[in-house]
Amino acid sequence: MNESLLPAAREILAALIAFDTTSRNSNLELIAWVEDYLFGHGVPSTRVVNADASKANLYATVGPEVEGGIILSGHSDVVPVDGQDWDSDPWMVTERDGLMHGRGTCDMKGFIALALAAVPLFKDGKRPVHLAFSYDEEIGCLGAPAMIAEMAVKLPSPALAIIGEPTMMKPVTGHKGIAVHEVEVLGHEAHSSLTHLGVSANMVAVELMHDLAELARELWEGANPASPFVPPHATLTIGRMEGGTAANILARRAHFVFDLRCPPGVDPEAVLAPFKAKISALDTQLKKAFPETGVTITRQSNAPPMTPEGGAEAEAFVRKLTGDNAPAGVVSYAAEAGQFQQAGFPTVICGPGSIEQAHQPNEYLAVEQFERGVAFMQRLAEELKRTP
Repeated sequence: MNESLLPAAREILAALIAFDTTSRNSNLELIAWVEDYLFGHGVPSTRVVNADASKANLYATVGPEVEGGIILSGHSDVVPVDGQDWDSDPWMVTERDGLMHGRGTCDMKGFIALALAAVPLFKDGKRPVHLAFSYDEEIGCLGAPAMIAEMAVKLPSPALAIIGEPTMMKPVTGHKGIAVHEVEVLGHEAHSSLTHLGVSANMVAVELMHDLAELARELWEGANPASPFVPPHATLTIGRMEGGTAANILARRAHFVFDLRCPPGVDPEAVLAPFKAKISALDTQLKKAFPETGVTITRQSNAPPMTPEGGAEAEAFVRKLTGDNAPAGVVSYAAEAGQFQQAGFPTVICGPGSIEQAHQPNEYLAVEQFERGVAFMQRLAEELKRTP
């Protein structure tokens, strides 16, 4: 291992963790920091911003502008720390017993730090590394598609994409997709003793959430025992809900958000078709009584799954760098890998840490995993120096 790379990677990780890039916030300060870092190494970069320019993706090519390069991709946003019991400042890297604690150390600023630390090594390659850093992955993989579409048009054709989600530095060739929906119910307020004079949005929402709970149970019971995913079926959960004003008022508004995670081969639209048909019927029924009432369902995201098909060469390349010969795994979390694959890039997930360490208080990345990531980047740099 090149010992000089590890301290640089640690320093970069500390800088990245210090930015609170919870998905509800802007990530522009982190993006500006990365731009300055790359500029300092003579590497230009390109922003792909969201609609109001409050957030940005960033991509850059390190090395020659030729075909056959490797995409290294990670998301810059993290999940909230609200209400979590942390033993240290989540926006600082705190090492205890060989574990680097901090929000995003594992998911997934650790991988981004490793890729940035290796930029000086990548500059000497005969093939390039294309860095790709996104926003809003944690709320449905919303940011990456615009960047991926631009990269597909503007870059010399890359050989493959490596998405650095936590996999314990083992290659992963499949993940579930995720479809996130919001349901809003508008009722008609009245005194709660006079239910015939109004419509409680809460009562309608509860009925619809009951339907989703039943659907989740049906998905569980219909599991394919041969599926490699854990759990081996599509999953549905309601992640957020709110509604009403007071106990004695028929609620004017209620809403809830749910996600449906489907393995490859399961169409989320087909799964939700009966539920959406019921919403349409309910909307018509409510409007007959009170025109201002109704029910709507809005799809916030629909990230595709990733499948092993067409990725054999990409998997073999990553195995060469990791030295791992175990069967390739699949993961139940959603990721941007399916979006890269959908755009035509052979794709593999491989990064330091475990998803079991993410999204929790005291999130951590083991130093041993970080060191394995350093070795991975060094082997990648050496591989790209060879004649294709």
